[in-house]
Amino acid sequence: MSFKEIINSDIPTLVDFHAEWCGPCHQFSPIIQEVKNELGDKLKVIKIDVDKNQSLASSLKVMSIPTVMIYRNGIAEWRESGVQSKQTLINKINEIASK
Repeated sequence: MSFKEIINSDIPTLVDFHAEWCGPCHQFSPIIQEVKNELGDKLKVIKIDVDKNQSLASSLKVMSIPTVMIYRNGIAEWRESGVQSKQTLINKINEIASK
């Protein structure tokens, strides 16, 4: 399944751009897992390693990691770099889902 197929869904899709060597990415990963556990089927999560997917990261202008994006119906609805709080993510996902 391609990236475009994954993000082209009515269910919000959280895309986590990360790298193995990134300390803040390791801090962020459990937060994302908590959000997924809490929201269940209301959210899809995909993790993109920027070192293994350089062309995708470059085409989306991912300049720092972690960068998180939330897509719905193929449209990037929200984007932020750096570690985000669980509540920030949940609030944004719920806001996007209710549109």
